[in-house]
Amino acid sequence: MSQTNILLETGTNELEIVEFFVNLDGYEGHYGLNVAKVVEIGRRQVVTAMPEMPHPAVLGAFSHRNGRIVPLIDMARYLGSAPIENEDAKIIVTEFNTVCTAFLVSGVNRIYRLSWTDVKAPGNFLQNISQSSVTGVVQLEERVIFLLDLEAIVAELHPSMAIRLDAATEAPVEQPLYHILHVDDSSSIRSLVLNLLGQDGRFTIDQRVNGQEAWDYLKALKTKSEEEGKPILSYLQGIISDIEMPSMDGLALCKHVKSDPVLKVIPLAIFSSMINDSLSRKCSSVGADAQYTKPDLRALADRLTELIRNNVAAE
Repeated sequence: MSQTNILLETGTNELEIVEFFVNLDGYEGHYGLNVAKVVEIGRRQVVTAMPEMPHPAVLGAFSHRNGRIVPLIDMARYLGSAPIENEDAKIIVTEFNTVCTAFLVSGVNRIYRLSWTDVKAPGNFLQNISQSSVTGVVQLEERVIFLLDLEAIVAELHPSMAIRLDAATEAPVEQPLYHILHVDDSSSIRSLVLNLLGQDGRFTIDQRVNGQEAWDYLKALKTKSEEEGKPILSYLQGIISDIEMPSMDGLALCKHVKSDPVLKVIPLAIFSSMINDSLSRKCSSVGADAQYTKPDLRALADRLTELIRNNVAAE
């Protein structure tokens, strides 16, 4: 099922989402998930309880393809409701951050193709009451669909999957050397990256919540560099971008940057939970200088530093 996204042209700001619903206490919630993260949708499986499960929503694990053991999360329990018990419940098996996780849902409706411009960012109130677990809102056929931040959910249930910055490969610097732009719609990931890279010492960081805001910022920076007669790299030395974002996704942003005669010199690294062979080829096709899978921030930081230093050496 996840392979339907190969029909999408790279960098056109399109996505496909699978709509699923969860029967909660007194109402039915509708949610969306990027098809690119879906491995399979199937019937409910018999699970084996795991010892010391970190959260009541984790029901246990079952054997999937090639003997892979996959944990199963009851989405109704995670959302604070009674467990899902209907016999025709579905399991959505996903893969991101190089890990397979399955989610038990009440049912699955259909797949929609849309543009990221159709996805609206959640307001501050919605983010607060959802504990930042909603990354986007779509209105489809008079229904409101919430796009869930599955990475944040998995990181909450399994802290080892959260973004990390492993031991430094070189001595810390006394003051930041490089100014970079970080683009991600998840407030929790923005905070983590800001704190971790701030501790690293090599970077000062500007952040934007989606590709459109980042593109507007970059165009303004380009205008400033032209007015002041300075090279663009004197203002910004690197960009880190997620892929999934409302308004404009990371692939479209990368295509814009690398098609611009002035901005294309800025190294751009994709930092996403979705990086696999197919997505890696798509990143390369729009000109990304590097692609790294969450949660390993250290490898990305080291590679971005190398790309920036190559730029400095070439001047």
